[in-house]
Amino acid sequence: MLSEKENTHISKFLSLVLRHKPEHIGIDLNENGWANVESLITLSGKAGVNFSFKELKHIVDTNNKKRFAFNDDCTLIRASQGHSVTINSGYEPQQPPEVLFHGTAIKNLDSILANGLHKANRLHVHLSSNTETAINVGSRHGKPVVLEVMALQMYNDGFAFYLSDNKVWLTDNVPVKYLKDL
Repeated sequence: MLSEKENTHISKFLSLVLRHKPEHIGIDLNENGWANVESLITLSGKAGVNFSFKELKHIVDTNNKKRFAFNDDCTLIRASQGHSVTINSGYEPQQPPEVLFHGTAIKNLDSILANGLHKANRLHVHLSSNTETAINVGSRHGKPVVLEVMALQMYNDGFAFYLSDNKVWLTDNVPVKYLKDL
């Protein structure tokens, strides 16, 4: 089985090719972001990142953030969310809980409080249902700060929300009036 270091390396590689740069290995994503598993394994190997189906399945099954998902017969794989390439995730709009959370670095706070949350180079703004996850996300970019998002109020005002396979809430943007600094 893979070492933790190999697991992390392959997981980061999968994030790159399934979320941002499928052209890096010449893989095709369909309109919903799915890639053929056999092609992924073959083309990854040609790019110098070698793994078997068993190892790929282990990565998908054990990833603590559930970043990747297989279709029912494990012939297709996709990233659950976080894409910068245009796909139709197929997620249906859902009513969010009253409050969701967004973790960021404190260095971003002034800009966010002036301009709101924007998806930047991704397809959606990512929100979590708990502060612990938001803190973990924010700490990847510096000293973390958590913002409270008045999600149900946004939804009632006509904003769409989607829940990804790995339970990350997605929306297009969050205007300043729906934000509170914890």
